[in-house]
Amino acid sequence: MALDETIKAQLKQYLELLESDVVFQASLGQDERSEQVRAFLDEIVAMSPRLSLENTETNRQPSFTVTQVGQAGRVQFAGLPLGHEFTSFVLALLQVSGRAPKVEDAVVNRIQAIKQSLHFETYVSLTCHNCPDVVQALNTMAVLNPTISHTMVEGGMFRQEVEDKKIMAVPTVFLNGEEFANGRMTIEQLLDKISGPASSEEFDNKEPFDVLVVGGGPAGSSAAIYAARKGIRTGMVVETFGGQVMETVGIENMIGTPYTEGPKLMAQVEEHAKKYPIDIMKNQRVKNIEKKDFIEVELENGAVLKAKTAVLSVGARWRNVNVPGEEEFRTKGVTNCPHCDGPIFTGKKVAVIGGGNSGIEAAIDLAGLAEHVYVLEFLPTLKADQVLQDRVQQLKNVTVLTNVATKEIHGSDQVEAITYLDRANNEEHKIELSGVFVQIGLLPNTDWLKDSSVALNERGEIIVDKHGATNVPGIFAAGDCTDSAYKQIIISMGSGATAALGAFDYLIRQ
Repeated sequence: MALDETIKAQLKQYLELLESDVVFQASLGQDERSEQVRAFLDEIVAMSPRLSLENTETNRQPSFTVTQVGQAGRVQFAGLPLGHEFTSFVLALLQVSGRAPKVEDAVVNRIQAIKQSLHFETYVSLTCHNCPDVVQALNTMAVLNPTISHTMVEGGMFRQEVEDKKIMAVPTVFLNGEEFANGRMTIEQLLDKISGPASSEEFDNKEPFDVLVVGGGPAGSSAAIYAARKGIRTGMVVETFGGQVMETVGIENMIGTPYTEGPKLMAQVEEHAKKYPIDIMKNQRVKNIEKKDFIEVELENGAVLKAKTAVLSVGARWRNVNVPGEEEFRTKGVTNCPHCDGPIFTGKKVAVIGGGNSGIEAAIDLAGLAEHVYVLEFLPTLKADQVLQDRVQQLKNVTVLTNVATKEIHGSDQVEAITYLDRANNEEHKIELSGVFVQIGLLPNTDWLKDSSVALNERGEIIVDKHGATNVPGIFAAGDCTDSAYKQIIISMGSGATAALGAFDYLIRQ
């Protein structure tokens, strides 16, 4: 196969960074899939004298292991690592060659402390923007610990295996043959699931912060950067860096940047944040905030952080339909992301719940893969922009149902059907299908604040003034968790900056 010339030029630069010889141990047959993988590897090997190809036999064809010459391979790719997984492949090459992974020392120590034998398999789709985080994290673990191995399985080439294991969402991770995890996870979250949470002792001796930012999305990142640039002691508590933007594929309204993608944007934002002395505490969830002599922020691990001011930028999450079957079949046919999970439903019938922009965009995307797409909208008319409505109406394999209420999602061990109520005549209808994509908006992540002193509106949003201040002196808020009129990435970044500047003004007046 022929790699794009731009990609080849970039790859050649990376191959110059190889620190030792690397061999691809390939298990290939005579079928078309194997020929595609063989052509891919031949093309890569031809680009560097430090790369070579050997034939071997494994229980998966086509697949190949990436290893140093003379060593047992622990990083394997089953299928072609293209699309979003091409970066995973390149990083694996560099790390296997001896280039140190870019992870914190504390994370390295946790990985190397694992003594049991662990073999991970991660099922992915090449359009999935959540999958590379998991693949790269597990590859890193395999590189750093000889008791760990990892195989990325590209679901498109191993469709029968995916169906046999009833995988209905990606990434799905198996550990030693048993289902282990689903969805985007950071390396810290994977380690917590393997070995238990890290000790809270590292928080015991932290001095009070001038500004403590809770949340790592666009608003939180902007707030932390603006605060740090003021030269004040800044901390950041994040569950996962990037927030809801990590679920966004195409971003075309970031002024000055005609097109980018959520994971790419937030990786750049994280690198920007690391240029400042910000104490970033990852994989931590906040459970309470209280104003005493200092603002005290309690974490779920029991640690308490103190600060003179705080910026709450905890973002939002997908809203649920709250019908029977939704939670029972989560990752078994019920999902949110058409880009990640859409390929799994190729040639199958699916439903999209929601007729706003996100729902209609999902229906348009899925129409290119699915046998048929049903759009279920509660209101009598769609809420999507007219240009999207016009486009979806032109698709012959999309049926739009308005003024209907979803009643139940049915199945045994995976989704098999959906029932909806026609609100015009009160008649129930049942559609047999394999997948349900929920696209009905977002809810603020503020449940933990309901018993606090921080004022929320009837939608659970934090009420702020024009400076980003809440009703509690010293506590500010920003982004999609607030009562801002519009929820946009660029608006969240601006509100984060506003809240940080508001906090700074508060500090200098104390």
